[in-house]
Amino acid sequence: MKNILKFSLLLILAAAFTGCDDDKSYDDPGLDVSLYNISGTWKLESWSNGIPLAEGSYVYLELAYRNGNEFTIYQNLDSFSPRRITGSYNLDTDESLGSVIRGMYDYENGDWSHRYIIRNLYSDRMTWIATDDNQNISLYVRCDGIPQEILDQYKDEIESEQDEE
Repeated sequence: MKNILKFSLLLILAAAFTGCDDDKSYDDPGLDVSLYNISGTWKLESWSNGIPLAEGSYVYLELAYRNGNEFTIYQNLDSFSPRRITGSYNLDTDESLGSVIRGMYDYENGDWSHRYIIRNLYSDRMTWIATDDNQNISLYVRCDGIPQEILDQYKDEIESEQDEE
């Protein structure tokens, strides 16, 4: 009889400890920031700490980790006509900041105006925070690719670059 009581008590205790799986406070840590995990096509969803882009404005960012970590930006924010900007990027780990991305534009056009800490990297989104301005926060969402109507604007430029390779 004592064995049955001990066994019953153990079953009750086991059920009590395994029944805690309903706790909704679990915080998904996201993905490790790596060249592989950030590669792909991203769309800027908001910037300057949550301000959405103006209607009709866009920024698409392609990050490739082959051939020297290349990036291509398609955007229509800072000029009269849409622009396609290319270059290379690097991902470093800073002991106090974490993963920091920086870039250099092609054709000796200089570096990005900021270096960015990458935080909250998930399969579908990531946050960039400027290292020199913690109010400069950009949210990127992953997308399947650059919309065809945007790519069509650069068809001649893209074909010319492919011919050079």
